[in-house]
Amino acid sequence: MAYTRAMPTSRAVRESHSAFRWIRGLTGQIFVGLLLGVLLGWVLGEVGDSTRQGWIKFLQVLRDVFLHLVKMMVVPLVFASIVQGFAGAGDAKKASRIGWKAFLYFEVVTSFALVVGLLAVNLARPGDGVVLNAVQNAGAVPITKPQTLPEIIVHMFPTSLMDAMARNDILQVVCFAVIFAVALLASGTEGRPVLVFFSSLTQVMFKFASLIMRFAPLGVGAAIAITVAQQGLSSLITLGKLVFTLYGALIVFVLVVFGGVLKVSKVPVRLFARAVREPFALAFATANSEAALPRAFELMEKFGVPRGIVGFVLPAGYAFNLDGSTLHLAVASVFVAQAAQTTSGVVFGLDQQFAMMLMLMLTSKGVAAVPRASFVVLVAALESFQLPVAGAFLILGVDALMDMARTSVNVMGNCLASVVVARWEGEFDEAKAAANFGDGQV
Repeated sequence: MAYTRAMPTSRAVRESHSAFRWIRGLTGQIFVGLLLGVLLGWVLGEVGDSTRQGWIKFLQVLRDVFLHLVKMMVVPLVFASIVQGFAGAGDAKKASRIGWKAFLYFEVVTSFALVVGLLAVNLARPGDGVVLNAVQNAGAVPITKPQTLPEIIVHMFPTSLMDAMARNDILQVVCFAVIFAVALLASGTEGRPVLVFFSSLTQVMFKFASLIMRFAPLGVGAAIAITVAQQGLSSLITLGKLVFTLYGALIVFVLVVFGGVLKVSKVPVRLFARAVREPFALAFATANSEAALPRAFELMEKFGVPRGIVGFVLPAGYAFNLDGSTLHLAVASVFVAQAAQTTSGVVFGLDQQFAMMLMLMLTSKGVAAVPRASFVVLVAALESFQLPVAGAFLILGVDALMDMARTSVNVMGNCLASVVVARWEGEFDEAKAAANFGDGQV
């Protein structure tokens, strides 16, 4: 009698197979690298200073090589995607329509970020009991004036495309690419060879990104190990309440605001979570939005967002849709006001807080082009409302920990913005999202 082996079909076996596939995938590898990096950073924090510094220098090489590889492909990927997406659609009116819808969405969601941050910091009151000392070593931190609205508008238009590319100024590259795409549309059949070139370049850059992402777990592990080794877990003690207030506010913002947007837009939450987890993890571990941009491009297109929408909304969002950074500014500025009240009895009322939020709503739009972006805007806001700048320098001690959280939320918010605009345009392909990120997919 022939023997037939019964195939395992239990739920537990299926789940174990699914978990194994997840670990083998890039997302699982990134999280493994993240955990190993935390462990390595903790160990390095316990060894001698000379040994720790030697390891940190080695890890910095790994981290910086990965970040350099990512940054060198951002500009050609953004430029080619926008030109191919807009010119390939053959409709200049559509490009302008996508633009105003994206910017309207940016303003609404960043306003919610300010409100959530304001509520969180007034409920938790992390600044109560914190005493501000005089600013020390302030000259070691370069402070640049944040851009005004006219300066932001002028800055959008590059005087030289090569210069914008060399500086990785994404906003200027986006502006040039959109105008170039409109000119390509106006060229008719004569511009067809150029469009074919950019279409091929886009595909090559996606393959290029896939190759670079193989090194992501190594770069992520090195980045988080450096942060933990230098900051240490003890850094949470002095300003722990501020850090936890920010993390809590960001979690509430993601669940309530992003969750509400997903529900209103009728976007599948589980599928979106699967699509965005890799860019989110990359941004969190490296505290660098550019590190996550190429992967976000690829995954949002796989999620069913047309290339032309992804190519415009994601890069534009890096300058105008910084949800995590905006929420952080609200929390940090009121934290300083609360600490000032503890230190010198200065009372900063709700009317003044709302006035500061309006100022932050404008000044935060220019942070992408300013070194130490959030710190610069925070200092400008504190000076405008005659609050002690020493509070900003106090926050610098845990800024690395907070930067990881706000950067990852920035990336998630920009991915969501591209999906919402696609749905608004009636071009979101839900079937494609289900096929690539449904059950059984990694």
